[in-house]
Amino acid sequence: MSTKGPVTASQNEKKFKPYVPENMEMREFTWRAILLGLAMTIVLGAANAYLGLRAGITIAATYPAAVIAMAAMRAWKGSLLEENIARTAGSIGEGIAAGAIFTIPAFLIAKAWPSFRPADAYWKSTALIMVGSILGVLFISLVRRVMVEDPELPFPESVAASEIHKAGQRGAEAAKYLFWNMGVGGLVYMLGRFGLFAADKDFHFAIGNLGRSQVRLGAAGNTNVLATGGASTFAAPSVSPAYIGVGYIIGLRLASIQFAGGVLAWGVMVPLLIFFLGPQIKQFLPVDTPENWAAMSVAVWRFIVRPIAVGGMLVGAAYTLYKMRTSLTAGLGKAFSDLRQTADEQSKLSRTERYMSSKTVFGLIFLMFLLMCFLYIRISGLVWPAILAAVVMLIVGFFFATVSGSLVGMIGSSNNPVSGLTLSTLIIAALLMVSLGVSGISGVAAVLGVAAVVCVSASVAGELLQDFKVGYILGGTPRTIQIAELIAVVVASLVMYWPLMLLHEANIRAGGIGFGDRQLSAPQAGLMATLAIGIVGGDMPWPLVVVGIFFGIAMIMMQVKSPMLVAVGMYLPFETTFAIFLGGVFRSLGDWVAKRRGFNGAQMARVENSGVLTASGLIAGEAVLGLLWAGLQFAPAWTRTQIFAHPTYLAGIAVMIALAALMIWLPLSSAGDPSEPAPPTAMM
Repeated sequence: MSTKGPVTASQNEKKFKPYVPENMEMREFTWRAILLGLAMTIVLGAANAYLGLRAGITIAATYPAAVIAMAAMRAWKGSLLEENIARTAGSIGEGIAAGAIFTIPAFLIAKAWPSFRPADAYWKSTALIMVGSILGVLFISLVRRVMVEDPELPFPESVAASEIHKAGQRGAEAAKYLFWNMGVGGLVYMLGRFGLFAADKDFHFAIGNLGRSQVRLGAAGNTNVLATGGASTFAAPSVSPAYIGVGYIIGLRLASIQFAGGVLAWGVMVPLLIFFLGPQIKQFLPVDTPENWAAMSVAVWRFIVRPIAVGGMLVGAAYTLYKMRTSLTAGLGKAFSDLRQTADEQSKLSRTERYMSSKTVFGLIFLMFLLMCFLYIRISGLVWPAILAAVVMLIVGFFFATVSGSLVGMIGSSNNPVSGLTLSTLIIAALLMVSLGVSGISGVAAVLGVAAVVCVSASVAGELLQDFKVGYILGGTPRTIQIAELIAVVVASLVMYWPLMLLHEANIRAGGIGFGDRQLSAPQAGLMATLAIGIVGGDMPWPLVVVGIFFGIAMIMMQVKSPMLVAVGMYLPFETTFAIFLGGVFRSLGDWVAKRRGFNGAQMARVENSGVLTASGLIAGEAVLGLLWAGLQFAPAWTRTQIFAHPTYLAGIAVMIALAALMIWLPLSSAGDPSEPAPPTAMM
């Protein structure tokens, strides 16, 4: 019988050896690494802002940032730890973008701000984003060590990113897939905008016969007859490299779940309402709704179906948090246990375990709290309610930042339910305002201010903890990573407003309404605005929301994998969810062909990596050129000259077939020799 006792945590820690030993001298924090990271964080952050406002989804930037950093630093003969710093600074823009697009447009949608032009919105947006992102860095710094070293948190995306850095010889090859497809995505998008093909197509169909269809409300012979009938519309999939790329990355299962929401909205709810309301529908819609069935169908979707989707999203967010209740409790417990660590214990830590002192972190948190009080007072015009809102933000923000980090450790940042955490925060803040007797637009602004800071904080915290884990595996210095992140979040916060403003104003110039338009849905921000106005302002369409709540409960009872995703699919335009679904189909076809060819595990891993890079390139290409096209709305009209006055959607179908061929056959061609070892996979 062995006389040894149980293995302690400290013994487990000693067994871990970082890739770069702690006593090895290696260049790490250099200005070229920081500048490369800042360039990536701006571009990838702006690309995710574009994608999130249009499709309601952001894609983790860790993998493409790792590939770009690796390729650039190898060309410049940089070190592995320089690559890590560049990737760390480059990936945080996605976290800031996700937090910003989920909340900042809500101020305008709720009419808490008069406009989104720089004089009215720049400093407010920037201050909210910057305070939230800095707090995210500080909050997660308090719990970094215990969470990064937890053997029960697998950190799937972090492990993949660290393996990519180790396998550096493939950097140039991987970068080719990414950059080449960025060009393809951008070219396809611009050709559609210049009128070579029609990117969208609506189809109209009758629902019964207007004036002749009827429903008898009673038994046969009853004279209580309701005149019914009308016409509705549905959209073909958008010819969008970005949407199709998103569908490819998330896969057919999740894309199908989201598309199911669109089918429910446009295949069931809108036609059913149109049929029963029939000729009487116009009198129930806003007076400025055009008198044609297509416009009335969109109005029914916007004012009836979308509030039902809001109820479904509420249930979906609550259910997501409930499923993760064990990890949430564990994450909070780890946070408090780490705070009890003494200064003597910290002084014994090696280079790879040292980070900012707790005094510095707490001092900066207090400074951010004072700034937040001042900002909330300026935004809402209230004093004590604003200070109380700042206190709530600080407490809930720390809790949800820890929760976000714990979730990223388990499922990766791509699946982090930040919007669900933000909804919980918003409801808490809104009920608090109501209990204090605060109402009107000032209360709405205060509630949205709390939600914005917590949302950005949670999003950044999850992304940063993922970066800490990569640094832990590679042997980076945590303090250096923190400094790089603080620089990156400040720079990203200063510029994040501009892509949002550009997309909003360009949509208005193109004939839309800006945030909330069909081409710029901003679904999460619309949800935040609806809830803030509804709870604080007393203007919530509760009957429809309650219907959505029961619909969400029914989905849970049917064991739907993601009720939240179904509700988001109902909220998004049909052409968007349809295109995302096609991307999932393309990936499924590629996987099917790979299996038919008998590829082994190593070959399948190479196919997966190439596919994710191909899709990421298409997304980034459209996003970057989409921002360029938005800028052209402010240029002379000749810069937007159309190739064809009436482009055809048939040409668009041909383009989608070409994209399908690219996304299926290009990854298959990179399968390589079956005897080669398996590379690290993207794990997205």
